[in-house]
Amino acid sequence: MRAIAVIVLTLALGLWVGALVFVSFVVAPAVFGTMPSETAGTVMGAIFPRYYAFTIAAGIVALLAALPLRSSARGAGWTVIVGAMIVMLAATAYAGLVVSPRARAIRPALHHEPVDPAVRAEFDALHRRAVQLNGLVLLLGLGAMGFTATAFRGRDA
Repeated sequence: MRAIAVIVLTLALGLWVGALVFVSFVVAPAVFGTMPSETAGTVMGAIFPRYYAFTIAAGIVALLAALPLRSSARGAGWTVIVGAMIVMLAATAYAGLVVSPRARAIRPALHHEPVDPAVRAEFDALHRRAVQLNGLVLLLGLGAMGFTATAFRGRDA
């Protein structure tokens, strides 16, 4: 049972971080680099709800898989991993359930001249917050993956 939990934890954490890396460094640049801004925003607006649903689900699976592993982790590994994943899940949920929907709601107003400076400022602040949250999740996720790679090895490894 322990081995299955470690595999599920590792897989879910890898999918979570992998989705973040793929969307942030492959999909978004490709979409915004090949389409007009308004079309690219519409495309990413369709991707983000699915992306956040997937990453939130992966985070929940990872946390559930980690719960029975508490007694088998080396040192403080379990606490570090679970603590990081709790912060990651909170940041992902906030970005996906609060920041992204608000940005998606006001984005169309950016394509009607004249653009209200208050709308532009709000959108820019939301985008900046989303980037910061995703950066935090990425850094914590990489750290959690590193701890996971060593925390559940046998005592003789």
